[in-house]
Amino acid sequence: MTTSTTRPAAATAVRPAVTHVPLSTRPLPVLEPVLPPWPGAVEEVGGVSLNVRRTPGPDGTVAVYVHGLGGSASNWTDLAALLSPTASGRSIDLPGFGFSEPGAGFDFSLDAHAQVVAKYLEGLEAGPVHLLGNSMGGAIALLVAHTRPELVRTLTLISPAMPDRRPDPRRLSDPMMAFAYLPVVGPRVRRRLAAMTARERAAQVIELCFHDPRRFPEQRLDELEQEHGARAALAWAAPAMARSTFGIFRRWSAVGDASLWSVAARVNIPTLVVWGLHDRVISVRRAPRTARLLRHARLLVLPRTGHVAQMERPNVVARAVLGLWESAEKGVW
Repeated sequence: MTTSTTRPAAATAVRPAVTHVPLSTRPLPVLEPVLPPWPGAVEEVGGVSLNVRRTPGPDGTVAVYVHGLGGSASNWTDLAALLSPTASGRSIDLPGFGFSEPGAGFDFSLDAHAQVVAKYLEGLEAGPVHLLGNSMGGAIALLVAHTRPELVRTLTLISPAMPDRRPDPRRLSDPMMAFAYLPVVGPRVRRRLAAMTARERAAQVIELCFHDPRRFPEQRLDELEQEHGARAALAWAAPAMARSTFGIFRRWSAVGDASLWSVAARVNIPTLVVWGLHDRVISVRRAPRTARLLRHARLLVLPRTGHVAQMERPNVVARAVLGLWESAEKGVW
């Protein structure tokens, strides 16, 4: 960073380059062979009931992971393992996703999801946590950081669901989903989607979210198939997906202070923004604006990476996250 020689010594420091992301050199655990998902259990914390996968780690430093639309706590298996020497992990299933049953009257808006996450963080009584979110979970984490900043130590947003209203059916795991709730054709489309096998649905999700689906281990596809199959028996699973999708679109239509762009501009927490250059779900074109609006953010754009960088590039994401944590601890982010 350079400053003008004519600037007074007491002048306010220039913000570091938003694309300067320090990568930690700390040794990382080895991820091979492929790890199974961390065990999950329903926990009653802070007045909310959520299925949580806990990653063992040191006491006193907690990382909480929030998945995206259609995802679950298992999306964070590898990244949580890589960060476990530094922080114990809590990867949550949002209400209606994974194996968290939504409470009566839950409206599936982004704000409702954010309120649940905030209650959970408060109930942990662990002090401020490192909060990480992907896609819809990134938007939710952003809202938590805005409304309850005292609960958040650092913020990591991986392809957060910032407003992106492109009418492109290729952004869906199955383009036919765009017609699922239209009159006349909708019921027929929904029957077709319901007839798909769990493995077909799992493979479609990976095809959409990975730049190179071949990087997704076969064992992980087996695990995702099992999870999709188990969720097919849950009466609340499909409505949760549909209503959360509408909740995202409603928030994307908000203007003024309710806009996610306005929310980002009011967040004052050390933040790492990670985006895949080949993200087909939320365009990387949203990345620079997101990072610039956040007051203390830096941006890492990863080549040959799609929508779930924490799954496709866990090692480099872990080094960037640790770089955030180490810099924030020193007050130099």
